[in-house]
Amino acid sequence: MEERITIALDNKEVLCGVCGANDGNLKIIEGSLGGYITARGNEIHFESHDETGVKRFRTMMDTLIATVEEGEQLSPEFIQTIAREASLQDAQGIYNTEEKNDASFRDSMIQIPHGFNRVYPRSGNQANYIKGMRENEICFCVGPAGTGKTYLAIAHALQMLLSKKMRKLVLTRPVVEAGENLGFLPGDLAQKIDPYLKPLYDAMESLIPYDVINRMEETRSIEIAPLAYMRGRSLNDCMVILDEAQNTTKEQMKMFLTRIGKGARAVITGDTTQIDLPRKSDSGLLNALDILREIEGLSFSFLHTGDVARNPLIKKIIQAYNENEK
Repeated sequence: MEERITIALDNKEVLCGVCGANDGNLKIIEGSLGGYITARGNEIHFESHDETGVKRFRTMMDTLIATVEEGEQLSPEFIQTIAREASLQDAQGIYNTEEKNDASFRDSMIQIPHGFNRVYPRSGNQANYIKGMRENEICFCVGPAGTGKTYLAIAHALQMLLSKKMRKLVLTRPVVEAGENLGFLPGDLAQKIDPYLKPLYDAMESLIPYDVINRMEETRSIEIAPLAYMRGRSLNDCMVILDEAQNTTKEQMKMFLTRIGKGARAVITGDTTQIDLPRKSDSGLLNALDILREIEGLSFSFLHTGDVARNPLIKKIIQAYNENEK
């Protein structure tokens, strides 16, 4: 038995914003839900084979209408994100608004000055991660490859830097492969550490034009440094990102955290399944997760396979490896 729902919108601007050019937004929604959508006059009709599809459509439309009413333009990425979250709520049996994830996707949107596009979280966990970075001086994010932990950290940091809320962006990570001894590599410090920080630069280049990155480097608004070179410093009024934190030792993690000075904010990202230290128990990230969880002002976000945003195939690869390790 087919289920149906009709939504009437008296505001033509909101109606056009929700439907999109040539009803393009409705086609994306239709493809994600598997139902059938038609738009006539000021009404949007949806037909589904079951009641669940109708509930998911209602949930999506409430969010999309509210987004357009606030003056935001809907992007295909945002609509797909809302569709994934509605599907997840369906799987968990969550339809009551009060039971939904605390962090809203609209509120978690990152708008980078001079950026290519707005950055939206692609899951409730990612939305909570962004909220944690905004509301806390130090934020930890742990998750497998492809979950967006580094990408979102870079997006948030660029927003803070380019909107003049921070004076500098400092990028660092432990150089486990070279034993923190970079002397044998050619070039200056930036050239030596560049191969290890390439993932951070890849994220930046996908978010803002290269000439903006170049200008920030020339004005020293971006600084790159191996973790070993942080000792003795005090980082004030800047955003600091520590990537691959699972490969820090306990001493390195303590040293890094005590570098965070007045007006500074730090994001620490890592994957506890990819610890390259001789003994995994020596990981500074694991130790920090164990002893710092109750400290007010620190945020801890955990991303999982379901949050993988890099490529749908990556999710299947991670799941296969996880099942093989059981």
